[in-house]
Amino acid sequence: MKRPVFALLALAMGTSVAMAGAVKPGDVKFVEGAVEASLTGTGGNVEEGRKIFINRKLGNCLACHANQDLASEQFHGEVGPSLDGVADRWNEAQLRGILVNSKETFEGTIMPAFYVIGNFPRTKEKFKGKTILTAQQLEDVVAYLVTLKEE
Repeated sequence: MKRPVFALLALAMGTSVAMAGAVKPGDVKFVEGAVEASLTGTGGNVEEGRKIFINRKLGNCLACHANQDLASEQFHGEVGPSLDGVADRWNEAQLRGILVNSKETFEGTIMPAFYVIGNFPRTKEKFKGKTILTAQQLEDVVAYLVTLKEE
């Protein structure tokens, strides 16, 4: 796959870039809750994924999940399960599926779908037609999550 020069430069600098060829939210294929293929055709960046995981305006994962890898961060949630050892419980494709749309795996969950366009009744106008995370940001979080194994 040929990439524009700016994308290669951004990747070399550790910056997430949404590629034009990313799978569109409505075209994501689930198999028993898992999404086998990368949404971007490339792997994610672990460090960027860790930043997104922490960022309260992006992933905000710590609002619901505890994670000892980020013990220095404040306010770990207890709503969702601890993510310590999450890569031992689910493989990369399953983690990707959970992040894209957790409702495909966990019936009745309150976890948000990070790569679904949902124009819900109370969606602010500026968020309509958008996903919470871009395809590359989602791949970055997956790359980080697969590092969380029991020691």
